[in-house]
Amino acid sequence: MWNHVKTALLLGALSGLVLAAGYLMGGNTGLTVALGFAVLMNFGMYFFSHKLVLAMYRARPATKNEYPKLHRIVEEIAHKIHLPKPALYIVPTATPNAFATGPSPKKAVVACTEGILELLSDHELKGVLAHELSHVKNRDMLVTTIAATLAAVISYLAMMARFAAIFGGGRDENGRGNILGILILAVIAPIIALILQLAISRSREYLADETGARTIKDPHGLANALNKLEHGNRAHPLRHGNPATSSLFIVNPFTAGGIVSLFSTHPPTKARVERLMKMQV
Repeated sequence: MWNHVKTALLLGALSGLVLAAGYLMGGNTGLTVALGFAVLMNFGMYFFSHKLVLAMYRARPATKNEYPKLHRIVEEIAHKIHLPKPALYIVPTATPNAFATGPSPKKAVVACTEGILELLSDHELKGVLAHELSHVKNRDMLVTTIAATLAAVISYLAMMARFAAIFGGGRDENGRGNILGILILAVIAPIIALILQLAISRSREYLADETGARTIKDPHGLANALNKLEHGNRAHPLRHGNPATSSLFIVNPFTAGGIVSLFSTHPPTKARVERLMKMQV
């Protein structure tokens, strides 16, 4: 329950930041333009982003003849969690990982890499797939798409603000200068937006861990899988794709160390495992 409340509060804060940024750029007119821009981007990303992601990672359909075990496990979990069976895809890479995407539960997609099918036992794979179907159940595709889009709008407005500061812009609708507001928008707003977006992503990961473990009444399979996937992705990070999509995966498939790890889209694997091991199902 707390994860749902926290996500709603974070999305509200991110939405408020978009409106404030629009107002700083152009008063009431800027606020309206920012809101309209956010709505249009959300619409496009929600309905078409999953197709772009599948194409980006060269995913191909996982046929039932070729991957009978994968289909059997997903069918079992989908029945337990009261969802339609999602379309299944295979990503041709040795990096062990998985993700869920799609605009709705009826059009959901679950993709597994070749590496994860080789690395995990059936018990561990079931935990991972329960996690991914929990993202579908919790409609995380919608939540993360909205968060990413709002953050993108803020980044775009910040870029405009930097140009305005350079070329002497930054006036409100009454013609008054607003240099301080422009500087705040150009520098601070994108950082706040990123922090809020990452907090939303981490909250949804914890929620999917919990929902998946309760669905199959077994937190240990996912806990074991997360430990293996953490090491597997460090040893074989993805060499193609876009780090902006890392929040889709069950663990971050790209290398991240030092200060960069502070801005990870995922909670620390150790913390996730500890939570799972303490669960009573």
